[in-house]
Amino acid sequence: MSSDFQRRKVAGVFTAMDVDGDGFLTEQDFRALTDRWTGIRGWASGTAGHEQLSAVMMGWWQTLLAVSDRNRDHKVSLDEVLLVVDGLSAQPAAVIGTADAMFDAVDENADGQISAAEYRQAIEAWTGRATDIDGIFPILDLNGDGHLSREEFAELWTEFWAGDNPDAPGSLVFGRV
Repeated sequence: MSSDFQRRKVAGVFTAMDVDGDGFLTEQDFRALTDRWTGIRGWASGTAGHEQLSAVMMGWWQTLLAVSDRNRDHKVSLDEVLLVVDGLSAQPAAVIGTADAMFDAVDENADGQISAAEYRQAIEAWTGRATDIDGIFPILDLNGDGHLSREEFAELWTEFWAGDNPDAPGSLVFGRV
């Protein structure tokens, strides 16, 4: 069973992703999130970047739907997400798989690292608002080299989704809880 902290951090992401505010994640929410993110980047439909980001986000939706939608109503509640989160610590390969896909989505220039600017853009796409990450990014940058490597991101992503330590840097992946 999810702890209070896990529930709060997942609920924060869930609320940001629930674009229409109906209490469920749907394909339309993921499309709206994708549109917001591609809009921030200035990528028109049909461009390579738009298509790649759309594929990542809609692939994540299909995966989430497949593992979370217990009652097969084509929408996912927070409680359904939390049931999946409860089992993620026993499924590190699945978590790393989503981390890799999200790393590729965030790494806009495909240079193999996430800069502070790329991270800010991703957080602002998720939340739909300007976000100050100046106090967060240095904590996420585990080795202090000014960017997030794929390995750092995977570690942080895993801590966010499968961890329960409020003091762990990964708890800040989507901003402060």
